[in-house]
Amino acid sequence: MSVALVTGGGGGIGRAIALRLAAGGADVAVVDLDGDRGAQTARLVEAMGRRALFLKADVSRSAEVEGFVAATEERLGAIDAFANNAGVEGVVAPIFDYPDEVFDQLMAVNARGVFLGLKHVLGRMRRRGTGAVVNTASSSAVRGRPGLAGYVATKHAVLGLTRVAALDVAGTAIRVNAVLTGPIETRMIRALDAQARKDGGIRRAAMSAAYGRPEDVAGVVAFLLSAEAAHVNGAAWAVDAGATVA
Repeated sequence: MSVALVTGGGGGIGRAIALRLAAGGADVAVVDLDGDRGAQTARLVEAMGRRALFLKADVSRSAEVEGFVAATEERLGAIDAFANNAGVEGVVAPIFDYPDEVFDQLMAVNARGVFLGLKHVLGRMRRRGTGAVVNTASSSAVRGRPGLAGYVATKHAVLGLTRVAALDVAGTAIRVNAVLTGPIETRMIRALDAQARKDGGIRRAAMSAAYGRPEDVAGVVAFLLSAEAAHVNGAAWAVDAGATVA
């Protein structure tokens, strides 16, 4: 692994992935809409002795995705590993009260953003015949969650896109997999918890007694992006302390 691209790299899981990949010897391009947090992640990568590049972009816009993919390859080199991680949480509300505009925003970022990342990165990987991608989905990709219509719908979409992309590159040395994260100690899960607690009618939509760490996810992502997972394609790896089998 020499060059990695991480979207949502300013957030808890994204930052942990970027730092884990840097620790494994990768130069890292960090993409985020939050300029301060994204740039901070890039500085942390550089402090580890690796090259880093921060690119502020909206993953839901095709031209911007195409731009940051091209910029990464121009400035760091061909992308070997792609953590397609950017996402937002939306609100907690029953489906009959769920705001249209919030649903649309989640579809734009969480589903369209993942699709665009796959489209533009895999197009380049395909010409070289090698590379690895991990999409950040959620245990919500295989379960229902009360009050989380937008989030659950988009994470089901991420899992479906993962499976399609894996088949589209089958027979090459390119692999596409997903991680299904359970509750992880991040700003996102705390925001969902806070919303859920305000509404007694929502049954613990996001709350969990035990949270994982961003580093727990990053370790699995690093493995799936590595040569050690060369025979793994189209898989959905749960990182949720067994929540999806409970």
